[in-house]
Amino acid sequence: MKILVPVKRVVDYNVKVRVKSDGTGVDLANVKMSMNPFDEIAIEEAVRLREAGVATEVVAVSCGVTACQETLRTAMAIGADRSILVETDVELQPLAVAKLLKAVADKEAPQVFILGKQAIDDDANQTGQMLAALLGWSQATFASKVVIADGKATVTREIDGGLETIEVSLPTVITTDLRLNEPRYATLPNIMKAKKKPMDILKPADLGVDVTPRLTTVKVSEPPKRSAGVKVADVATLVEKLKNEAKVI
Repeated sequence: MKILVPVKRVVDYNVKVRVKSDGTGVDLANVKMSMNPFDEIAIEEAVRLREAGVATEVVAVSCGVTACQETLRTAMAIGADRSILVETDVELQPLAVAKLLKAVADKEAPQVFILGKQAIDDDANQTGQMLAALLGWSQATFASKVVIADGKATVTREIDGGLETIEVSLPTVITTDLRLNEPRYATLPNIMKAKKKPMDILKPADLGVDVTPRLTTVKVSEPPKRSAGVKVADVATLVEKLKNEAKVI
């Protein structure tokens, strides 16, 4: 069984994002970039499935600029067998990424996609669902536990009311939640081995996919700073302020 794992290059989660002075976007100059944390969880889960003998091959896929090769090398250092980069300088939106992944799936014929439920830069939470729709596959989102056996995947999902366990037939698209696993650190020997693992580089045109953006960012701005809190003497004063100042009751 082959598993494809899409990974995205994003601003590192420890970095405080800065908005450009002209409001056209986020300043990426000299900013540390890394793999999307949810995608790290996806790679870890795929590698665990291969180590358990459920999967035979794990292929990491990334769509974006040339620097995404670093992200793919990290995925291979964690344990992916090989990688594919769909290289483009165009700003990719979720539908375009889903179409590219669908085209890659047509070439690779995987049985499972495992990807992060969302990316921490745009928080769209759309690519996995769109990909499943384009492929016509079953989907299991927000997974906190995955068991694959006998041509089916039993997935425990994190939902608003608690946990939901569903069973889906393969092929399927699974998106990962935070509590699915704890990703391993890439060791130095594995980082060195990853440099020799194969990486195929394609262009969107090679896959016959138009990635022209459908949405335009009009303005990017920082959220307003929160005002300082105040202490109140008693419940009556609290209720009065909530009613007349905050106007929430």
